[in-house]
Amino acid sequence: MAEGPTGSTVPRRQLGRYLRDLRNRSRLTVRAAARQLEWSEAKMWRIETGQTSLRSLDVEAMCKVYGAPADLTEALMGLAKETKARGWWHSYGDVIPEGFDLYIGLEEAASQIDWYESELIPGLLQTEDYARTIIRADNPDEAEDEIERRARLRTARQVILTRATEAPTLRVALSEAVLRRPVGTPAVMATQLLHLVEASGLIQIRVVPFTAGLHLGVMSGPFTILRFPRNPDGSETEPPTVYADGYTGDLYLDKSREVERYDKAFSNIWETALNEQASKDLISEVAGSYGKL
Repeated sequence: MAEGPTGSTVPRRQLGRYLRDLRNRSRLTVRAAARQLEWSEAKMWRIETGQTSLRSLDVEAMCKVYGAPADLTEALMGLAKETKARGWWHSYGDVIPEGFDLYIGLEEAASQIDWYESELIPGLLQTEDYARTIIRADNPDEAEDEIERRARLRTARQVILTRATEAPTLRVALSEAVLRRPVGTPAVMATQLLHLVEASGLIQIRVVPFTAGLHLGVMSGPFTILRFPRNPDGSETEPPTVYADGYTGDLYLDKSREVERYDKAFSNIWETALNEQASKDLISEVAGSYGKL
């Protein structure tokens, strides 16, 4: 995997996706947009495919041509400044306009996702009540309608698992602690775990029991590895990316040595875990115990 001097390609790729989407929404072809901006079509292609970094002033000019709202223009200009960073975190907080979620863009484009969680059910598998409980705890001063909106957004992401074409392959490894940590009422937990059992028909889920002892997930903490569709010749359309959700910001890694280390960690976790049937049985058993409370 080539690694350019600018480090992580994630902000470039995501900026290109958003700019391409804005152009399409404005019903402009690449040729028409290039003409208005007085650029070459080749430059437009490099920008939209994340092949080059971009000045914030260029992003501002593109957003003006595409009729982007001011808050999205500001966010994209901020992202442009990150395209020259050697490593990349993003932590925009409340300034992010609705729909501007960088991780969701990667998730929707991925063809394979390997996900390890040690504390909570992964967002792609959360029920609305479980998601609502977490969001409310993390945002105690937020208005109830905003909490509802965020919960619906989180569960809406799950459509990628059942979409008719190009649904990603998802492997999820969960620490047993995720099953036994009460989030919300016993009824919320019972419903959430039964949802996991039902989801096991679509994806692969394994549970790492407490008896497994020390494994690499204990050292790594939660993480997600995303891989993307390949070109017809077998080459990568985009490099694999590791994502870790931090308390004050999100970390993205795509250097080959970084991805390789997380690949090894996930393989160790997956091999340490119970097989799929034993995991399903354990999840059902724990769900039953909540149902009795």
